[in-house]
Amino acid sequence: MGIIEIMAEEKIQEGLKSGAFDHLPGKGKPLVLEDLSAVPKDLRAGYKVLKNAGMLPEELQIKKDMVTLNDLLQCCEDDKERDRLTKQLRYKQLKFSQLMEKRSIAHTSAFQSYRSRLFNRLHFF
Repeated sequence: MGIIEIMAEEKIQEGLKSGAFDHLPGKGKPLVLEDLSAVPKDLRAGYKVLKNAGMLPEELQIKKDMVTLNDLLQCCEDDKERDRLTKQLRYKQLKFSQLMEKRSIAHTSAFQSYRSRLFNRLHFF
């Protein structure tokens, strides 16, 4: 155990002795654990912190903005406002497409390595 773990364990033991954990909400109830299996292990803590802070990943925030803009367009009766909202929606759609293209599997180092090995094997001349 490292120094951080030892210090944390000491603080927990002090809290247990002083009764600091006796009246916590949810005491005695099972924990509700989230399924984070789709998130890479090295990113899970960061995603959890951002989620608890009410933040969304960039692609989800853009999608949320696009839904809001579509809803506003459905209700809009002013032509100038409709044009402004349409421009914003197009910008969000373009930004989302660029983000998805950037995150495409074809740009990963693993894919590039696999691709080059495959082409080398299939190279006949």
